[in-house]
Amino acid sequence: MDGERQPSKENTAGILRLFVYGTLKRGCWNHDRFCRGVLSVEEAVVRGRLYEMPSGIPVLQVPEEDILARGTADPLADVATQARFARDLASILEPVPESATTGDCGPVYGELLTFDDPETRLPAIDRLEGFHPGGPSLYRRVLVPVKLDGAAFPAWLYAGQPARSDRLLLPFGSWPP
Repeated sequence: MDGERQPSKENTAGILRLFVYGTLKRGCWNHDRFCRGVLSVEEAVVRGRLYEMPSGIPVLQVPEEDILARGTADPLADVATQARFARDLASILEPVPESATTGDCGPVYGELLTFDDPETRLPAIDRLEGFHPGGPSLYRRVLVPVKLDGAAFPAWLYAGQPARSDRLLLPFGSWPP
C-alpha cells in the first residue's frame, strides 16, 4: 500500500480486491485458511441487504444497478476488469454513504481484502463460496463499488441469490449480529 489507506487506482500487477462480510473476515473461521498472505485488510462498506441463513452463514444481496461486472472462470480477466473499472470509473464512482438507503438497501459493513495472487486465490475462494461461473451457484461473484475512507473503489464480493423466506434480515448490516 502507498500509505494513504486507499487502494491504488492502478491494478497492473494482478492485484485482487475482495469485499468480505462473513466467514472470511478477520477472526472468523475461514479467514486463516483462505486469507493467509493478504496484503491489507481495511474496514469498508457496500450498499445492500444482509441476511443470516438458518445455518448461521450470512448472505448479502446487492442492488442490480450497483453491479459493474460478473465474475468469470478466468481470475486474470476478472482482475483486469476490476482494474479497468478502477481506472476508467474512478471519476464517476460515487461513494456509498454510511447512511445510504435506497429502497430496501442500506449500508453493509465488512472488510476490503487485497491480494497479489488472484490466479490461485480466486479459484479457491470461488470453491468455498460455491461459485461456479456458467453453472448453478450458491453465490455469484460480482464487482461493485466499495466505500473506503470516503471514496469508492470497485471490488469483487460474493452476493446471494434473491431473498428466501428462511433468511433473517440483519438490519444493522453487520455479521455476526
